[in-house]
Amino acid sequence: MQPPVGAGIWRRPYLLTTVGAVALIFLAAMQSLAVTTVMPTVAADLGGAELYAVAFSGSFATSIIGMVAAGAWSDRKSPAQVMWAAVIGFAAGLVVCALAPSMLVLVLGRLVMGLGSGGLVVALYVIVARVYPPNLHGRVMASFAAAWVVPSLVGPAGAGAVTEFLHWRWVFAGVAALAAGAFAMLAARLRKLDLTAPHPDTSPVAGRLGLAVVVAIGLLAVSLAGEAPGGTTSSILLAAGGFVVVLFAMRPLVPRGTFVARRGLPSVILTRGLIAGACFGSEIYLPYLLQQHYGFSPTWAGLGLTVGAITWAIGSETSGRWGARIGNARLAVGGAGLLALAVSTLALSVWLDLPAWIPIVFWGFGSLGMGMLYPRTTVLSLAYSTTRNQGFNSSALQISDGVGTSSSMAVMGLVFVAAPAAWAFPAVFGLGLIIALVALIPGLRLGHAGEMGR
Repeated sequence: MQPPVGAGIWRRPYLLTTVGAVALIFLAAMQSLAVTTVMPTVAADLGGAELYAVAFSGSFATSIIGMVAAGAWSDRKSPAQVMWAAVIGFAAGLVVCALAPSMLVLVLGRLVMGLGSGGLVVALYVIVARVYPPNLHGRVMASFAAAWVVPSLVGPAGAGAVTEFLHWRWVFAGVAALAAGAFAMLAARLRKLDLTAPHPDTSPVAGRLGLAVVVAIGLLAVSLAGEAPGGTTSSILLAAGGFVVVLFAMRPLVPRGTFVARRGLPSVILTRGLIAGACFGSEIYLPYLLQQHYGFSPTWAGLGLTVGAITWAIGSETSGRWGARIGNARLAVGGAGLLALAVSTLALSVWLDLPAWIPIVFWGFGSLGMGMLYPRTTVLSLAYSTTRNQGFNSSALQISDGVGTSSSMAVMGLVFVAAPAAWAFPAVFGLGLIIALVALIPGLRLGHAGEMGR
């Protein structure tokens, strides 16, 4: 169906699709932030504190399997079918968590939820590719980024209030119910569209799913390396071994040439993993820095993340509106450069004992850069795709994102523990700076897809 001239993502024929998709991203964001807030209460209520870390890392590991399965299914059949399975898995996992009588059952629910959430994002990307024309892809990704702003502002506080005045179980149950409602809007629109790939991919899937399981296990080993018995040496060996396993298993799951920054799609995939690792690995230490070094309360320590969420949305809107005019190389240099500036400022804030407003403001600049570049990599992955491999490329992008994030978090955690107290924060942020600078290498090799006149 040809859209009317001047049609935007918030106008017909895209309105219902946009509302449903953005609502699902919004709820996924709420779930992520809310669960982080209530999990200490959950662990205290159910016992099994030794499973606390697994409740997070396990969900992330199974999401890798969901990503690969969703990508293969979308390329063979229709992303609409994948969305049904993904939302059912996501909601079912949340319901299991809401009803969990023990921490073990809650972890099982998180594993199921991870399968669904991993498939959900990949399916949404393929739906964007097949429903919207290429000139609107940037605007859709900007709307996805904006959907994280409100959860970042109210998610933790809202989850805390629900836990305090009702019960933590309502946090899980509420998101499950809302997810079902959001998907109902999207499903009503998708039912009228034929999203089946015109040239289905018929390559074997079992091997890729097996590799996804290996990647998930490797990431689990990397994520839990800090808790390995035997001290720092054992932790480093476990993390290194897990990382090597992940890299070998990843190779068939990403485009050929990804690890050597081949121009075009491979560099897009690699850039995504590097900037995700630099940003999200550093971000988790910002509230810790504000509390430990500057004496902020937990509530005020979240200010840096709030500022970052707002500037990220601004950067994403900029990229969505004018990314084709600005050009991929400029966005890469600007985005990764601002991120490197922000992370280096966090390190200098400790060394030079700078005022607290400086790391907060500069983290806003770094998030602005991420908002410019992060959604652009999604747009480019779709621009380099055909209907035969949209699912594969979307899952590759998410896998790179996840591997980069979890690996950097694990390594930064080991560095933070092993470094002398005075060097802990500078060492962590220094590592983030190195990763951000390395991201410039593939960032300058993104090619010209999606640019004005191309």
